[in-house]
Amino acid sequence: MTSPFDYTGRIVLVTGAATGMGAETAALLVEAGAEVHALDIAEVTGPVAGSQRVDLGDSTSIDGVLDALPERIDAVMNCAGIPGGTRFDARTVMRVNFLGLRHLTEAIFDRIPSGGSVTSIASLAGGGWTNHVAELTELLATGDFRAAEAWLDGRDDLIGDGYGFSKECVQYWTMWRSVTAIKSGVRINSICPGVTDTAIMADFRQAMGDNAIEMTAEAGIGRLATADEMAPAMAFLGSEGAASYVNGVNLDIDGGFMAAMATGQVDFAKYGFGG
Repeated sequence: MTSPFDYTGRIVLVTGAATGMGAETAALLVEAGAEVHALDIAEVTGPVAGSQRVDLGDSTSIDGVLDALPERIDAVMNCAGIPGGTRFDARTVMRVNFLGLRHLTEAIFDRIPSGGSVTSIASLAGGGWTNHVAELTELLATGDFRAAEAWLDGRDDLIGDGYGFSKECVQYWTMWRSVTAIKSGVRINSICPGVTDTAIMADFRQAMGDNAIEMTAEAGIGRLATADEMAPAMAFLGSEGAASYVNGVNLDIDGGFMAAMATGQVDFAKYGFGG
């Protein structure tokens, strides 16, 4: 019997494949038999079939690599992302984490056959989307990258440092676009990692503070996640054999933090927060 996680013969596009969760996802998919094509602003050194340098915060840069991508793409893994509140301004964070993600996915959507999938890395930080449904609906109604960026004008308070709102956008877009995409046989899902020990953890500690990081980690399993713990979930959601009936899902992978939150078992005072 063929394993439902077998990617033999499947062509997968992975963004952010140079480091972190993207690199782990690409490596796992290659091991599972996939032909992996990678996009990143940095050099991809993993064993992929092909890679292109691209700035996902720039629609012109994205458009410039489209002709180099395969004519058929069975699965898209949107793993690229940058932190907010440190090295990058809020607009750049929004462009990379959501506007570019959407632009690329829509530009290649017609290359994804029935049975294909799109899986993105969102975040627990995007859980506040329920408070911004009207605004998110307006943003998703913009027709292209430029119009979406213009929509951001005058909304600095909503956007904040860009990270949380960009991840709200990914979560909401995942649900919204999944309804229409499945009519073409394409499933769209995301994972929402908790605090994960990657190269940008120092940025998160600077932006959020050590106490917030430790609270999120310790309230569940009791440690930070690792990038290789996220890659199997990406492979699962992207697999037609394993997840054929999973669509429009934002899958929390947080070691139990949200469970602790929902049941009132987070000791906020221990970490210096009211609660």
